[in-house]
Amino acid sequence: MKPRQFHFATLLFLITYLMICTSNGSPQDKMNVLLIVADDFRQALGSYGNTVVKTPNLDQLAQRSIRFTKAASQQAVCGPSRISFLTGRRPDTTKLVYNKKLTYWRVNAGNFTTLPQHFKDSGYFTASSGKVFHPGKASNSTDDYPYSWTIPAYHPSTQEYKNDPVCPSVDGQLHTNVVCPVDVKKQPEGTLPDIQSTQYALNFLKNYTDSNNNNQPFFLAVGYHKPHLPLKYPKEFLDMYPIEEIDIAANPELPFDLPPVAYEPWTDLRWRDDIAALNLSFPYEPIPDFYAKRIIQSYYAATTYMDSLVGQLLTALDEYGLTGNTIVSFIGDHGFALGEHQEWSKYSNFRGTTNVPLIIHVPGMTDNRDHGGSGIVSDALVELVDLFPTLSELAELKVPDLCPDDSSNITLCSEGLSFAPLLKNLDMPWKKAIFSQHPRPSDEPQQNSCAPTLSEITIMGYSMQTSSYHYAEWIQYDHETQKGNWSNVHARELYLGPQDDVNVASVPSLSNLVQDLSDQLRKGWRNALPENSYVNA
Repeated sequence: MKPRQFHFATLLFLITYLMICTSNGSPQDKMNVLLIVADDFRQALGSYGNTVVKTPNLDQLAQRSIRFTKAASQQAVCGPSRISFLTGRRPDTTKLVYNKKLTYWRVNAGNFTTLPQHFKDSGYFTASSGKVFHPGKASNSTDDYPYSWTIPAYHPSTQEYKNDPVCPSVDGQLHTNVVCPVDVKKQPEGTLPDIQSTQYALNFLKNYTDSNNNNQPFFLAVGYHKPHLPLKYPKEFLDMYPIEEIDIAANPELPFDLPPVAYEPWTDLRWRDDIAALNLSFPYEPIPDFYAKRIIQSYYAATTYMDSLVGQLLTALDEYGLTGNTIVSFIGDHGFALGEHQEWSKYSNFRGTTNVPLIIHVPGMTDNRDHGGSGIVSDALVELVDLFPTLSELAELKVPDLCPDDSSNITLCSEGLSFAPLLKNLDMPWKKAIFSQHPRPSDEPQQNSCAPTLSEITIMGYSMQTSSYHYAEWIQYDHETQKGNWSNVHARELYLGPQDDVNVASVPSLSNLVQDLSDQLRKGWRNALPENSYVNA
């Protein structure tokens, strides 16, 4: 049975009604939380050192926040990553290591409490706008309502046109393209999904201010679809990026000695009309430079479009007097390759696809410290799975205990570690490594390499980043037990530099280092925790 679709006006009525009913009239003593999630978003921000992309609003947020330069998602694909950071547990625990034919973690893995549910259970009014949970079966086709949200999650009506042929092309026809600047007024319903999601969030903030008198704290999550493919955005943003100012990736070649299993052949681009017209041979023929520049140009334009919408949210916090008591967290759900290593999209363990921007503003804690106008910058190794306990601690809620090895029957625990202590002491010892993973159907690139179903997975790539190295092992995987066989290693990767350009795992003189890193990878995330973790692992 298809879940009931709630009308925008109905949801706004529910916001007002429930805020009035749930308010107890006592002064609010908890901070609000605004969680902003961008889809397929790499560290393409001015505050992260990108000198081409224009992100003034997020850069201003970073100036009064803490910004983490080495933050990793647990899997570079939407469904597994989102369920991981929203439950505070890793993909092997949620049993969502694939992005097709997904299952609901409460049924398949355990009745795990989510980040918004924890806030809801602690007295918060929780609401969702846009893509926060991965839609569909992964979140019970309800975005986990009513467990996680006080009111039904809002999804923009125009998202159903996501892959419709609406992209103008040189032949005068409309196509389904990767590159898709559009006249918004000519789009179905005269708008775009992220514009709708922003408007809903703005109305939420206004209704909160008008009806609740700030007596009940809110947890508002806003999920932006951009810069996820297709790169569909208002065409005026394209004018901000003259094509002659766009460069291709600095490292467009395949990494030296790259094992084929590690390569992702970007099939989610190939089926789209503009890429199909290039007639590229599968899997290794590269996208020509002239079109690579167009994709990068549109990725940046879509990013600036998203940034402008974030700016509206931040302005609303100011206008409604909420900035001083609202924690703001901005993340990407995972990264995205823009031609590095001859790859596009996500679906890999390269750092460009696993690593994300992670920015947190905490009133009174991050905005009154002088760091040369750039905000607080941390190079500590952190993970998206840490977000659940971190926001809990910053909001002065119960911090979930660290999960035991088998946590399937424990509703509230975390496989991440609150990094709130780093806001007070940037120099304290922290994690020794951070971890990601991604599945493959075979050793060689296939049409389904990007997103195999569970039954198609035969290999799992486990990846570990330390302060000096990036190491990965691709091991045999049993999809029935959903466990890997560490005694059957198909391939290894070891990168010494920050760009993952040269795989030196087979260099004889580095065999001892490879063995040490292999041992560390197999011991897993618990062994990487700092000695003074708040709970004994």
